[in-house]
Amino acid sequence: MNSIIHFDQQLFFFINNKCHIAFLNSLMPYWRSMYFWIPLYAFFITYIVEKFGRNGWIYLLALALTVTVSDTVSSKIIKKSVERARPCNNSQLKSEVKLLVRCGSGYSFPSSHATNHFAMAVFVIFTFASRKKWLKWGLIAWASSIALGQVYVGVHYPLDVLCGSILGSIIGWGVAFLYKKLENTYRIL
Repeated sequence: MNSIIHFDQQLFFFINNKCHIAFLNSLMPYWRSMYFWIPLYAFFITYIVEKFGRNGWIYLLALALTVTVSDTVSSKIIKKSVERARPCNNSQLKSEVKLLVRCGSGYSFPSSHATNHFAMAVFVIFTFASRKKWLKWGLIAWASSIALGQVYVGVHYPLDVLCGSILGSIIGWGVAFLYKKLENTYRIL
Protein backbone atom coordinates (compact mmCIF):
# COMPACT_ATOMS: atom_id res chain seq x y z
CA MET A 1 0.00 0.00 0.00
CA ASN A 2 2.86 2.39 0.77
CA SER A 3 4.26 1.96 -2.74
CA ILE A 4 0.86 2.78 -4.28
CA ILE A 5 0.52 5.90 -2.12
CA HIS A 6 4.09 6.94 -2.98
CA PHE A 7 3.44 6.48 -6.71
CA ASP A 8 0.17 8.41 -6.38
CA GLN A 9 1.99 11.32 -4.70
CA GLN A 10 4.75 11.30 -7.32
CA LEU A 11 2.21 11.35 -10.14
CA PHE A 12 0.34 14.14 -8.33
CA PHE A 13 3.49 16.28 -8.20
CA PHE A 14 4.27 15.58 -11.84
CA ILE A 15 0.82 16.82 -12.89
CA ASN A 16 0.53 19.57 -10.28
CA ASN A 17 4.07 20.95 -10.53
CA LYS A 18 5.67 19.95 -13.81
CA CYS A 19 2.72 20.24 -16.20
CA HIS A 20 1.65 23.78 -15.35
CA ILE A 21 1.34 26.23 -18.23
CA ALA A 22 -0.07 29.75 -18.07
CA PHE A 23 -3.14 29.04 -20.21
CA LEU A 24 -4.23 26.06 -18.11
CA ASN A 25 -3.43 27.92 -14.89
CA SER A 26 -6.02 30.48 -15.95
CA LEU A 27 -8.55 27.99 -17.34
CA MET A 28 -8.58 25.08 -14.88
CA PRO A 29 -9.95 26.91 -11.81
CA TYR A 30 -13.03 27.74 -13.90
CA TRP A 31 -13.15 24.52 -15.94
CA ARG A 32 -13.56 22.36 -12.83
CA SER A 33 -16.25 24.61 -11.34
CA MET A 34 -19.89 23.55 -11.70
CA TYR A 35 -20.82 27.22 -12.28
CA PHE A 36 -18.70 27.29 -15.44
CA TRP A 37 -20.91 24.60 -16.93
CA ILE A 38 -24.30 26.19 -16.15
CA PRO A 39 -24.80 27.30 -19.80
CA LEU A 40 -24.16 23.71 -20.99
CA TYR A 41 -26.52 22.29 -18.36
CA ALA A 42 -29.19 24.88 -19.26
CA PHE A 43 -28.84 24.05 -22.97
CA PHE A 44 -29.09 20.31 -22.28
CA ILE A 45 -32.16 20.72 -20.03
CA THR A 46 -33.87 22.96 -22.60
CA TYR A 47 -33.06 20.57 -25.45
CA ILE A 48 -34.36 17.50 -23.59
CA VAL A 49 -37.58 19.20 -22.45
CA GLU A 50 -38.31 20.73 -25.86
CA LYS A 51 -37.56 17.52 -27.71
CA PHE A 52 -39.28 15.05 -25.37
CA GLY A 53 -41.78 17.11 -23.33
CA ARG A 54 -43.08 15.30 -20.24
CA ASN A 55 -40.81 12.33 -20.92
CA GLY A 56 -37.89 14.76 -20.99
CA TRP A 57 -38.69 15.77 -17.42
CA ILE A 58 -38.68 12.09 -16.41
CA TYR A 59 -35.29 11.71 -18.10
CA LEU A 60 -33.92 14.77 -16.27
CA LEU A 61 -35.25 13.38 -12.99
CA ALA A 62 -33.32 10.16 -13.64
CA LEU A 63 -30.20 12.20 -14.40
CA ALA A 64 -30.67 14.15 -11.15
CA LEU A 65 -31.04 10.83 -9.31
CA THR A 66 -27.77 9.70 -10.86
CA VAL A 67 -25.93 12.76 -9.52
CA THR A 68 -27.62 12.48 -6.12
CA VAL A 69 -26.56 8.84 -5.74
CA SER A 70 -23.01 9.49 -6.97
CA ASP A 71 -22.51 12.50 -4.71
CA THR A 72 -23.97 10.75 -1.68
CA VAL A 73 -21.87 7.63 -2.13
CA SER A 74 -18.64 9.55 -2.75
CA SER A 75 -19.05 12.45 -0.30
CA LYS A 76 -21.15 11.08 2.53
CA ILE A 77 -20.15 7.41 2.61
CA ILE A 78 -16.71 6.73 1.14
CA LYS A 79 -14.92 10.00 1.96
CA LYS A 80 -16.07 9.85 5.58
CA SER A 81 -14.97 6.22 5.85
CA VAL A 82 -11.53 6.59 4.22
CA GLU A 83 -10.66 10.06 5.59
CA ARG A 84 -7.73 10.71 3.23
CA ALA A 85 -6.43 14.27 3.54
CA ARG A 86 -6.30 16.36 0.40
CA PRO A 87 -2.78 17.03 -0.90
CA CYS A 88 -3.27 20.72 -0.11
CA ASN A 89 -4.19 19.79 3.49
CA ASN A 90 -1.45 17.16 3.96
CA SER A 91 0.99 18.75 6.43
CA GLN A 92 3.96 16.94 4.84
CA LEU A 93 3.14 17.95 1.26
CA LYS A 94 1.14 21.18 1.22
CA SER A 95 4.16 23.48 0.99
CA GLU A 96 4.99 21.89 -2.39
CA VAL A 97 1.44 21.94 -3.81
CA LYS A 98 0.67 24.52 -6.49
CA LEU A 99 -2.81 25.37 -5.28
CA LEU A 100 -4.94 27.26 -7.81
CA VAL A 101 -8.26 27.17 -5.92
CA ARG A 102 -9.43 27.11 -2.32
CA CYS A 103 -8.32 23.81 -0.79
CA GLY A 104 -11.51 22.87 1.00
CA SER A 105 -11.82 21.17 4.34
CA GLY A 106 -13.31 17.89 3.15
CA TYR A 107 -11.53 14.65 2.47
CA SER A 108 -9.89 13.65 -0.77
CA PHE A 109 -10.81 10.05 -1.63
CA PRO A 110 -12.64 9.69 -3.95
CA SER A 111 -12.99 12.90 -5.93
CA SER A 112 -16.67 13.83 -5.94
CA HIS A 113 -16.10 15.99 -9.03
CA ALA A 114 -14.80 12.93 -10.89
CA THR A 115 -17.53 10.67 -9.49
CA ASN A 116 -20.37 13.04 -10.35
CA HIS A 117 -19.18 14.01 -13.83
CA PHE A 118 -18.46 10.42 -14.86
CA ALA A 119 -21.84 9.34 -13.46
CA MET A 120 -23.55 12.01 -15.59
CA ALA A 121 -21.48 11.23 -18.68
CA VAL A 122 -21.99 7.47 -18.50
CA PHE A 123 -25.72 7.84 -17.75
CA VAL A 124 -26.14 10.08 -20.82
CA ILE A 125 -23.99 7.75 -22.95
CA PHE A 126 -26.07 4.68 -22.13
CA THR A 127 -29.46 6.39 -22.31
CA PHE A 128 -29.18 9.08 -24.93
CA ALA A 129 -25.79 9.21 -26.64
CA SER A 130 -26.17 5.68 -27.92
CA ARG A 131 -28.30 7.41 -30.55
CA LYS A 132 -25.57 10.04 -31.08
CA LYS A 133 -22.32 8.12 -31.52
CA TRP A 134 -20.21 11.29 -31.83
CA LEU A 135 -21.34 12.44 -28.39
CA LYS A 136 -19.82 9.49 -26.49
CA TRP A 137 -16.20 10.58 -26.88
CA GLY A 138 -17.06 14.18 -26.15
CA LEU A 139 -18.72 13.21 -22.87
CA ILE A 140 -15.79 11.02 -21.80
CA ALA A 141 -13.31 13.80 -22.70
CA TRP A 142 -15.43 16.34 -20.78
CA ALA A 143 -15.62 14.22 -17.61
CA SER A 144 -11.93 13.25 -17.88
CA SER A 145 -10.79 16.85 -18.24
CA ILE A 146 -12.77 17.92 -15.18
CA ALA A 147 -11.40 14.98 -13.18
CA LEU A 148 -7.81 15.67 -14.24
CA GLY A 149 -8.38 19.35 -13.44
CA GLN A 150 -8.82 18.37 -9.79
CA VAL A 151 -5.22 17.13 -9.72
CA TYR A 152 -3.96 20.06 -11.76
CA VAL A 153 -5.37 22.66 -9.33
CA GLY A 154 -3.97 20.79 -6.30
CA VAL A 155 -7.03 19.44 -4.48
CA HIS A 156 -6.94 15.71 -5.37
CA TYR A 157 -4.47 12.92 -5.99
CA PRO A 158 -4.62 10.98 -9.28
CA LEU A 159 -5.89 7.88 -7.47
CA ASP A 160 -8.77 9.97 -6.06
CA VAL A 161 -9.93 10.93 -9.54
CA LEU A 162 -9.28 7.50 -11.06
CA CYS A 163 -11.35 5.74 -8.39
CA GLY A 164 -13.97 8.50 -8.54
CA SER A 165 -14.17 8.05 -12.31
CA ILE A 166 -14.64 4.29 -11.96
CA LEU A 167 -17.21 4.71 -9.17
CA GLY A 168 -19.12 7.35 -11.15
CA SER A 169 -19.09 5.16 -14.26
CA ILE A 170 -20.53 2.23 -12.32
CA ILE A 171 -23.24 4.40 -10.77
CA GLY A 172 -24.04 6.05 -14.11
CA TRP A 173 -24.29 2.67 -15.79
CA GLY A 174 -26.42 1.26 -12.95
CA VAL A 175 -28.96 4.07 -13.00
CA ALA A 176 -28.97 3.98 -16.83
CA PHE A 177 -29.67 0.24 -16.71
CA LEU A 178 -32.64 0.79 -14.39
CA TYR A 179 -33.86 3.71 -16.49
CA LYS A 180 -33.68 1.64 -19.70
CA LYS A 181 -35.70 -1.14 -18.06
CA LEU A 182 -38.38 1.40 -17.09
CA GLU A 183 -38.13 3.04 -20.50
CA ASN A 184 -38.79 -0.26 -22.24
CA THR A 185 -41.64 -1.10 -19.87
CA TYR A 186 -43.35 2.31 -19.93
CA ARG A 187 -42.11 3.74 -23.27
CA ILE A 188 -40.60 6.83 -21.62
CA LEU A 189 -38.15 8.22 -24.16
